[in-house]
Amino acid sequence: MDRPDSDFSSRPVLSDRVLINGAVTPVTFFADGVLRWTERGERSLIVEKEVLGVKVEGPKVRIGALVDGGGGIFCVGSSGGGLVRKDLVFEPLSEDSQRLWCQKLLEFIDSLGRPKRLFVFVNPFGGSKSASKIFVDEVKPLFDDAGVQFTLQETQYQLHAKEVAKTLDLSKYDGIVCVSGDGILVEVVNGLLEREDWDTAIKMPLGVVPAGTGNGMAKSLLDSVGEPCKVSNAVLAIIRGHKRSLDVATIWQGKTKFFSVLMLAWGLVADVDIESEKYRWMGSARLDFYAIQRIVHLRQYNGSISFVPAPGFEGFGEPTSYNDDGESTNTDPSQEKPTKVRQLAYEGPDINLKNMNWRTIKGPFVSVWLHNVPWGGEDTRAAPDAKVGL
Repeated sequence: MDRPDSDFSSRPVLSDRVLINGAVTPVTFFADGVLRWTERGERSLIVEKEVLGVKVEGPKVRIGALVDGGGGIFCVGSSGGGLVRKDLVFEPLSEDSQRLWCQKLLEFIDSLGRPKRLFVFVNPFGGSKSASKIFVDEVKPLFDDAGVQFTLQETQYQLHAKEVAKTLDLSKYDGIVCVSGDGILVEVVNGLLEREDWDTAIKMPLGVVPAGTGNGMAKSLLDSVGEPCKVSNAVLAIIRGHKRSLDVATIWQGKTKFFSVLMLAWGLVADVDIESEKYRWMGSARLDFYAIQRIVHLRQYNGSISFVPAPGFEGFGEPTSYNDDGESTNTDPSQEKPTKVRQLAYEGPDINLKNMNWRTIKGPFVSVWLHNVPWGGEDTRAAPDAKVGL
C-alpha cells in the first residue's frame, strides 16, 4: 500500500482503544482513509478501496469489506488471491466512542461521492441464463453491505432495456447497472441517446457486471485497471463509483440509425454472433463451437471499406474521397434524418466528412471487425491497441 507523503493525509483523525475478539486493541483512523490496528501483526483497511459500508450492531461496529485474499485477512501487502468478503468487528469502550467512530467513518465514505441509488437491469436470458442467480447471490449482498438502494428490472424481451432507458426518470438514480452481457448495455446507450434530453442523459454513469456470453465491455474496463473480469471486482468498482469515459460510434444502415460502444462486425464474426443464437443453451461456448463450423465452411463477402486512417496508418488502402451519392453506406446522415429525430435525439458527431483524408480497401473480405475497446469477449482480445477512454 502506498500512502501519500503528506503530513495532512497521514495525520490521525481518530485513535482509540477498542475490543477486538475480546482483547483491548489500539485502532487508528488516518485522514487518508486508512484504518490501522494490531492483531497478530499489523493490519490495515483502505476505506476508499476496500470498505463497503459501516453498520452498528448493539455496542459493536461492523465494517464490511471486500479485500484481496492472497496474503491473509487484512494483511498489509497482500495480493493475488482474488477478492474475499471479510468484516472487521470491534466494540468501542463507550457509547460516545462508538458514535464518534461511526461519524468519522461514515463522513469519510460520504465524501467519496459513491452512488446511493441505482437502477439495475438483469437479463435472465443472456449467456447461460445465470444473470438472475448472479444478481441474487453475488451482486445484491454487496449492494446491501454498501447501503446502496436499487430498483430492479428484469428484461422480458429484446430491446426492453432500450424502451425503459428512453423513459426512465433519471433524477431518481445515480447510475444504471447492467447485470448481463454486452447487449443490454448497448440497448441502454441507444435508449439514452434517443431521449429528448440525451445530452444530459448520456452523462448518467453506467455499470456493467459480467453475466452474459461475451462480456467484452466488462473485461475491457476491468483489464484497463489491472483487475480480473469477475463479478466481485465489477460490483466493487460500481460501489466505489469509479468511472471512465467511452466513445460512442454512430451507425447508419439505410435510414436506420443506432449507436455502438463495443464493436461493429461484418462477415465471419457477425455470422458467428447472429447464427449461433440457436445454440444459446451452450452459454459462451456457443461462439467457439459455431466459429469452428464457420471457419471450416468459410464464406467471403464482396464490398469495400472506406476509412480515415489513424496517425501512422496513412499507408493502408488507396486514396479516395467521401462518397455522398446517396448509397446507404456512404450517405451523410444529416441528409437522411427525419425532422422529428433531428430535434429529439442525438444526431451523431458534428464533423465535416468531406474534408477528411479518406482511404479505401476493396474486398472480398472474410471478416471486418471494428473495435472501440480491446476485448470482444472475456477470452478474445481482438484489438490490443484500442484504449478505454480516459
